[in-house]
Amino acid sequence: MDLNTITSVAHPSSRAQLPAWTAGDAWLAGGTWLFSEPQAHLSRLIDLADLKWPALTITDTHLTIAATCTIAELDALTCPPDWLAAPLISQCCRAFLASFKIWKTATVGGNLCMSLPAGPMISLTAALDGVCTIWKAGGGEQKISVLDFVTGNQRNRLMPGDLLRQIDIPLAGLKRRSAFRQISLTPVGRSAALLIGNLDGDGALNLTVTASTVRPIRLSFPKQPDANALRAAIAHEITDDLYHDDIHGKPFWRKHMTLRLAEEIRRELLDSAQP
Repeated sequence: MDLNTITSVAHPSSRAQLPAWTAGDAWLAGGTWLFSEPQAHLSRLIDLADLKWPALTITDTHLTIAATCTIAELDALTCPPDWLAAPLISQCCRAFLASFKIWKTATVGGNLCMSLPAGPMISLTAALDGVCTIWKAGGGEQKISVLDFVTGNQRNRLMPGDLLRQIDIPLAGLKRRSAFRQISLTPVGRSAALLIGNLDGDGALNLTVTASTVRPIRLSFPKQPDANALRAAIAHEITDDLYHDDIHGKPFWRKHMTLRLAEEIRRELLDSAQP
């Protein structure tokens, strides 16, 4: 869609060249949502392409995903064999309600910043203990976990002029045994519940609930719970007001599916931990 209120487009090539943020500005990365509907309140786009951030960087301790990394680039990553959680990358990429053309344009950072409950990059990075680096509008940086970055349906911790720079995934998270479950109302519909579980080296279970809830929620158990303990923990930590309500699933159904998928994950990981 043409954005006929835009009067200028800035092309900074470094942080120092980022223009001062004013009312009517918007960051432009993939633009798959930005150009999908009228944006009558916008007058200037700040294009991030010329910053040329490396899409993916692997260090001794982290996988760094640039906010401008596309879904296609992330899906194409060749992972070391000891990254037991590597299948989550492909599974979450395919949880998108999007064509291959969107994959080549849509960005990981854009999915986080939209902060939709069904955002699968939120699911992936939250489950893997991702940490966001935010360039603050007034200078400096802020680091915040993905779990804390998204605060609700289309709500997050960004202030006007703040820019999500990258998401760092600790390699320890990528080396955990994991399990993935996702469900939609229709075969190719938006996720109504997306849960990811993983086991620490000492057998502790972490369960990350997304899509069914308005924000990502982490439940941690120092040892693997039985079915009753898992249900009780979910009931305690995820109150009814936290379940999302839209045309893709009513709260009572999302709650039911969350409990069901969580138990499937518990059983899968329990079986994998047996000697």
